[in-house]
Amino acid sequence: MAANLNNTMDDTDLEMATPAGSSSFGEAVSGRGQSVSGEEEDDELYYIPERRPSLDLGPSPMDTSQWHYVDQASPPALGYWSMTSEESSDDITDKDGSSTRVQLDRADSFSSCYSMDSDDCEKRIPKVKNKDDTPAEPSDTPELIRDPNEKRHPSMTVKFTFKAICTTLGKLSEGDIRTFKRMLWKRYPQSFNIPPQGMDMVDLVDRLLECYDLEVSMQITKTLLEAIGQKKLVRFLETLCLRNEVRHDLCVTLKSKFGEVCEGSQGEKRPLDDVFTDLHITTTCDNGPNIEHEVMTIPKLDSNREEGKLLSTKDVLSAKRLERSSFKLLMIIGVAGSGKSMAVRRLVLDWMEERSHQHVAFLFPLLLRDLKQFEGSKISLLQILNTLYPATKKLREEDFTSEDCKIMFIFDGLDEYNGKLDFHNTDILSEHTDVTTLNVIVVNLLRGRLLYRGLFVITSRSQVQRYIPWDTPYDEIDVCGFRDSEREVYFNKRFRDPDQAARVIAYINSCKTLRIMCHLPLFCSLVADEHERIFRQPGAQAELPRGLTNIYTKLMLTLIHQQRIFRAPDHSPDKEREFLIKLGKLAYNMLEKNQFKISKTDWKETGLSAEEAVINSGLCIQYITKPFVLFQEKVISFIHPTMQEYMAALYVFLSFRNQGKNIFEQHLKQKVRGILKGHKSIELYKNAVDRSLLCEDGKLDIFLRFLFGMSVKTNRELLKPFCTSSFKWSTYTEDAAALIRKKMSENQNPARNSNLQRCLEELGV
Repeated sequence: MAANLNNTMDDTDLEMATPAGSSSFGEAVSGRGQSVSGEEEDDELYYIPERRPSLDLGPSPMDTSQWHYVDQASPPALGYWSMTSEESSDDITDKDGSSTRVQLDRADSFSSCYSMDSDDCEKRIPKVKNKDDTPAEPSDTPELIRDPNEKRHPSMTVKFTFKAICTTLGKLSEGDIRTFKRMLWKRYPQSFNIPPQGMDMVDLVDRLLECYDLEVSMQITKTLLEAIGQKKLVRFLETLCLRNEVRHDLCVTLKSKFGEVCEGSQGEKRPLDDVFTDLHITTTCDNGPNIEHEVMTIPKLDSNREEGKLLSTKDVLSAKRLERSSFKLLMIIGVAGSGKSMAVRRLVLDWMEERSHQHVAFLFPLLLRDLKQFEGSKISLLQILNTLYPATKKLREEDFTSEDCKIMFIFDGLDEYNGKLDFHNTDILSEHTDVTTLNVIVVNLLRGRLLYRGLFVITSRSQVQRYIPWDTPYDEIDVCGFRDSEREVYFNKRFRDPDQAARVIAYINSCKTLRIMCHLPLFCSLVADEHERIFRQPGAQAELPRGLTNIYTKLMLTLIHQQRIFRAPDHSPDKEREFLIKLGKLAYNMLEKNQFKISKTDWKETGLSAEEAVINSGLCIQYITKPFVLFQEKVISFIHPTMQEYMAALYVFLSFRNQGKNIFEQHLKQKVRGILKGHKSIELYKNAVDRSLLCEDGKLDIFLRFLFGMSVKTNRELLKPFCTSSFKWSTYTEDAAALIRKKMSENQNPARNSNLQRCLEELGV
């Protein structure tokens, strides 16, 4: 029978598979032993366990009349188990008494006559008649033993193991591949019922993982690679395993930091995928503020008029983008509350879930507010990474410098960094292991001198000072918040109750100013917080707010709170109040002139710091305009014209509350101004209404709404930290409503009367 079996095989393969004279157990399985004359002698040497007819071996030219059948093996297990059972070991003893054992075990093995994790892995057992008949040469099959106490790292999955072995073997030459297959067939013949020479890479590795568990498959691969002199590939495979472990542990840390977001006033944590809404990201920058307005038509502010290409977070330093551009540094710019940090979360989560940026081996988000803990101490970049991400302690020197191990750093909130970015006098740093100050590390990362093979993403509010050296090439994109369709998507995701989401969307669409301002994700979040509070009140049909002032006040307070906590912690309440009054005065003067931008040169005359207005408070934005060909200038605007109108109203309100000054009555003597408090405050609002009605273009319409709304009790409480005197006017709402109704009856302009009606809504009547 062995002769017939030999005739069916390719002679070349047989000669390559086994040295002449060898008669190991593997040869018995494959029928590749020395020629044995006669069927009788073959039967005396080997017996075959009985096989059930249910296993179809397919058509065969071999003589199978004398064959018996064994039971079909049960299906492969869901996982590959430890192969260490003594009960299933195969002992082959040569005439010298040496033994070669392949220890294998399978939790779902059908019987002890199967040694492989496969339906067709069969076992032919040599039957030694006496010592003289035992093969003379020992088997070269290595012992495969796995420590049963060794715990498998969670990163060692079937998917990774398959990919790692395929990638490693794919680097072999055709000749080495043939040698690898020949040695695999020679040393582990029990794993194959046909020679592996005809198998492609996928089938070969799949077969290996089918018959052995993951660790043993790795061990076999490394053993054979060493045998054929490919120690470099052994190190390559070990590197893949190491980096895979680090990536897994890193993803666990990132998942806890970025996988969930706090939504709502209750601080409820929800998965990012449940709340994230696509952002409007464009390749053009210096776009200026959104100038869409409910009342006025504001011309384009000479900012960027080019139509930019829409992007998603998956396009940020993507592999395709890097092929077209040599830029390895990308600036993500956007006004306060436009969604830059949410874009970072999306990018990180997509990398973790293998949805994008798989050309990046490791991704390290470095929030500037987290880096502040290292200020004032000597530290290296490596120590920073080891502190924030302990999994990186396993990485080696070559993992940070290798071309095939790209590392991406994300500096979120560079505008929060208070250190001096001196690109001319700061020491050059090129080694990530060198100990120095945090400032030197940040400056050299921005220079591109430190980890020059790395990829860098930086998020920031619009630049007041240069964050990147002039000789460092970089790209820039702009996060503009939400578009119309995305606003509705946000509220549908935010509210689990579809009816509540529908009510909020209807409410937003009922007021054009609210709909416009909801292009800012931060504004949308504040609106949603307010409605959640209302929906928690008794009664399914809780009344929704109708005014603008409350939500604008909360937006201003949120930005000021961020300034106090992260950007200017040394600012006292008095400094904050002084800053708001100065900024509000500028807003009012610009509004009187129908002006919505101010040049950087004129800004200096206001006595305000551009850095404080743009970076710290986030109430303003700086951008470049090109009013003429070959001419450009830096200008500053408020983040939206309605925010300028709000700050102008705040200036009027605080000037009256704190100083008793009615800015509409500049000709009054100081003594008269001093008595315009308490019940005489109605004079301020009377003057404001008269001044507004004189403006046919409606430039003071929304300003007037804010001014009336600020004296409502709930808003007075919010603005109390900025007031230095108490406000005693118990009949304010009734007096102000009576004034508005009187002016509506006297005025015949429908547009102005419509705005006065809106003022009544601000009063809640």
